[in-house]
Amino acid sequence: MDLPDDLPELVKAGVISEDTAAAIASYYNNKKEPSTNKLFVVFGILGAILVGLGIILIIAHNWDDLSRSLKTVFAFLPLLIGQLLCAFAFLKKPGNVAWRESSSVFLFFAVGASIGLVSQIYNIPGDLSTYLLTWMLLTLPLIYVMQSPMTSLLCLVGITYYACETSYWGYPTSDSYPYWGMLVAILPFYYQMFRKNPFSNFVRFHNWLVPLSLIIVLGTLSNALEEFMFIAYLSLFGLFYLLGTGTWMPQGSSKNGYTISGSLGTIILLLFLSFNEFWEHLFKKEIQLTEILASQEFILILLLSCAASLLLYQRIQQKGIRNLSLFSIVFLLFIPIFAIGTMATIAVVLVNVLIFLLGVFTIREGSQQHHLGLLNYGLLIITALIVCRFFDTDLSFVVRGLLFVGVGAGFFFANYWTIQKRKEK
Repeated sequence: MDLPDDLPELVKAGVISEDTAAAIASYYNNKKEPSTNKLFVVFGILGAILVGLGIILIIAHNWDDLSRSLKTVFAFLPLLIGQLLCAFAFLKKPGNVAWRESSSVFLFFAVGASIGLVSQIYNIPGDLSTYLLTWMLLTLPLIYVMQSPMTSLLCLVGITYYACETSYWGYPTSDSYPYWGMLVAILPFYYQMFRKNPFSNFVRFHNWLVPLSLIIVLGTLSNALEEFMFIAYLSLFGLFYLLGTGTWMPQGSSKNGYTISGSLGTIILLLFLSFNEFWEHLFKKEIQLTEILASQEFILILLLSCAASLLLYQRIQQKGIRNLSLFSIVFLLFIPIFAIGTMATIAVVLVNVLIFLLGVFTIREGSQQHHLGLLNYGLLIITALIVCRFFDTDLSFVVRGLLFVGVGAGFFFANYWTIQKRKEK
């Protein structure tokens, strides 16, 4: 099907909204990509990876028998082939996704192979982080030149690994600040893809990989006040949850990694903080206000909390405060709880109450919507909280057993009631 040419005119005349025009464009784009074409793209990418690995294995088997000049030729040969393939795809097959993606992926790995081989041939000093940084910087322009979503995904994986190598495994010798610059360079392409077709598989993969990358790398910004990173992480999870529940974001667990990562991240972090040890450590630690205000963690908290608060304000304007999920405001509730925790260990009680309320409200939301997934998620939150308390309370085994029996019965009856309600509709 051909995309209607008069969509911009209809939007300009006020006949349809921009969201409706985007939905129509998405529909036609999906109609133009049958499953056979998608499979061809997948097999094209896999074929490019296998061919590249095959060439590397053949060269590696005979590597010691080659002269230095011949080794240099073979080091640049994959790079030359990749560039020729990309030039052919760019000039002769501009509309062929399979050609574009497979040639881009081949060149992506060819760049990495050439850097490694040249460094080995001429004994160029360096470490893994320098190698990854050079590789990612050289392949970043390929995303925009070839308009390749697969290369964008590979670069996201590469820069995430680079950040882990520099600031986690190489700590405290170096920082991962270049990661943030490279991520900012990738995000415009991600936004461009999202605007063009938010329901495509490549956008779906980005919707998962971008938040996962940020979750992994955010901890590298921790400096002197590691405990304050919990506030930063909860603000990040709140930001993800609010992004994921926006009207512009495709809904569904497989399409929207922001809602899932924001919700699960919030629960996992709060469950960790539901134990006494962290709050006892925080209470005993002497921290000056001037030290907090001058810290890197405070700036990070300020940026993330403000961004999440702006999104929260927008969501309140759209839906009203009564229609908001409790997950949307957890990051704001946790800030005073953390402040109380610096003065008294009663904060652990407040965290447990907050987790319980999250579970109850999720169950309530699931029952109102007759949504089994939400209902069971809320019950799992309550169950996880009970399991955590199983290990740090002095309750008898009889009481603990009764609690688990009660939760199990709750699972059964809640699901049975929801299924019956669905049948009545």
